[in-house]
Amino acid sequence: MKAVILGCGNSSGVPAIGNYWGACNPDNPKNLRGRSSLAVMSDSTTIIIDTGAEFREQFNRENLPIPDAVFYTHEHGDHCHGIDDLRSFRFHLGEDQMLDIYGSASTIKDIKKRFPYLFNKGGKGEKFYPPMLKSNIFAGDDFGKPHRIGDIDFIPFEIDHGIGTCTGFRFSDMAYCVDLKSLDDKAIEIIKGVRNWIVDAAAYKNRNNFVHASIDDIINYNKIIRAQNVYITSLTTQMDYDILTAELPEGFYPAYDGLKIEINTQ
Repeated sequence: MKAVILGCGNSSGVPAIGNYWGACNPDNPKNLRGRSSLAVMSDSTTIIIDTGAEFREQFNRENLPIPDAVFYTHEHGDHCHGIDDLRSFRFHLGEDQMLDIYGSASTIKDIKKRFPYLFNKGGKGEKFYPPMLKSNIFAGDDFGKPHRIGDIDFIPFEIDHGIGTCTGFRFSDMAYCVDLKSLDDKAIEIIKGVRNWIVDAAAYKNRNNFVHASIDDIINYNKIIRAQNVYITSLTTQMDYDILTAELPEGFYPAYDGLKIEINTQ
């Protein structure tokens, strides 16, 4: 299996609107960042995690197959406002086939409230905008337990986002945690021992950020988790790729859009 980072930017992306690059060098293509999204793929199954504003461009850039499922870490706009692009898959799937999306109860509830036409049958516009998403909820008992879609095994787990809760995922020897403020003991036990860890550190050097972890926080967590490779994602306009590469300790790397990471399933 492999993971493809479709987008590694924070909520504003890089450059932010107004062509604002901040501390990032615009001449380095690795500083061009869309909103957070990830693809996890085997030879026969594709899972997407989050659909941000650039999802269509990200999906086409990597020439991905139609996904078997879409996971949502949480309901914030930078992670779900590209959801409307999923409608186009209906023309390939057929009229009666729905695309499965997954998330926590609160995440699914919020998404369905904001995008009802993607789910509701019998609605006013169904003739022109037929529903094409089927919602699936990760309930309390689902967190921390193995699940399978197609031939991809995964474990969902809860992580603290400061003002709410997000869902992280472990796929064999890789874990993915975005919009992370802190990890509890349950999450650490699930992540512990992964070879590759893709993790949010959008607070950068500010350990007092209310909703994101800092680089130092992630370094300290990895003393317990002991991932061989830690890829920092949710990168802001203040996190230049080359500067961050020079600042990070051995085994830590800035992510970039299009980065491919092998997942060992043995």
